[in-house]
Amino acid sequence: MNKSRIIILGVAALAAIGAGYMAKNLATPEQQVAAEPVPETPAIELAEVLVLAKDVPMGEPVGEALRWQLWPAEAVNENFITRNREPDAAEELRNGIARVNLYAGEPLRRAKLIRADSSFMSAMLPPGKRAVATQIAADTSAGGFILPGDYVDVIMTRRAASGMTASGFITETILENVRVLAIDQMIHEDEEGRRVQVGETATLELTPEQAEIITAAQQMADRLTLALRSIADVDQEAATQGSYLVTGAGSGNSIRLIKSGEVTIVGAPR
Repeated sequence: MNKSRIIILGVAALAAIGAGYMAKNLATPEQQVAAEPVPETPAIELAEVLVLAKDVPMGEPVGEALRWQLWPAEAVNENFITRNREPDAAEELRNGIARVNLYAGEPLRRAKLIRADSSFMSAMLPPGKRAVATQIAADTSAGGFILPGDYVDVIMTRRAASGMTASGFITETILENVRVLAIDQMIHEDEEGRRVQVGETATLELTPEQAEIITAAQQMADRLTLALRSIADVDQEAATQGSYLVTGAGSGNSIRLIKSGEVTIVGAPR
């Protein structure tokens, strides 16, 4: 058999195999796989809420730090300010002053703002409290490390009557666990983040009775010192040990001295 016949037979055989394969595929159509139904995701109802675009320190106006942000409607608190209820709130509240530190991303609440025409210090005070200023210096205020928001004890140092003590001075804590509202005119940490503030006046948050005590102490004391308390102690119940300065009643470490008709409160002998 010559080569030409062999080639022809080979081509014919390959053609027959290819034709058979094609016929098989045509006879058996591809089975269509049904796609599983995709459940529809329910649309989340959204509301526009007024939030802070940046941090606003206590005592500063909110200014341009307000913006509207989409918020899940079911998570909107009744105290939030929403655009559908108050569309002009961003413009109306821009002159409001922060009663406390405000932080970027948090929804704004009216309770955290003070009107621009209101007294900031009086708005800061809780009901029944008074703001009283007392003179301080670096050596009487924990080296200047006392800042607004800290809690302190007030220590009074004064001269004792002749012969009452060996040192000639009486030192006692007259107020405990009182909050510092301001150092001079600073009511929060400054923009540079300094953690030391040496001022001349500290404004304290006091009850009416404590206000009377520190007023009397300022007249009697040679020096008033602020002692910084640990943050872990600020929840302790505050004791008012200096009541006798106002009432005239003796305390555990003091007596009433009457000389020539003049009543003086002095420390008990030690």
